[in-house]
Amino acid sequence: MITLETLCVRIGNVPADEVQGWIDSDWLRPEGVRGHYLFREIDEARARLILELRDDMGINAEGMPVVLSLLDQLYAARRQMRRLREAISVPRENELRSRVRALLASMQD
Repeated sequence: MITLETLCVRIGNVPADEVQGWIDSDWLRPEGVRGHYLFREIDEARARLILELRDDMGINAEGMPVVLSLLDQLYAARRQMRRLREAISVPRENELRSRVRALLASMQD
């Protein structure tokens, strides 16, 4: 895990107050509390994504929550499809039915 200062340097010397704005907007969700955040590898990747969306694709602050939400939904759907693929690859029919039912039930949550 890394600190806010380290994150800012790693993603291209982005000002800490800008990253704090992303946290305040709930675009980034580090562990800890204001002034004592710890960022995981996934947080660093998301911060890089935010910069890419903003700088390379021209997504503004008003559009960013929509784009991030859609991407989160896409990644969740990919995880669900991966689980479904794993369930289908099980050779025993009864176990397959059980896994598919459990997967479908979890998708309704």
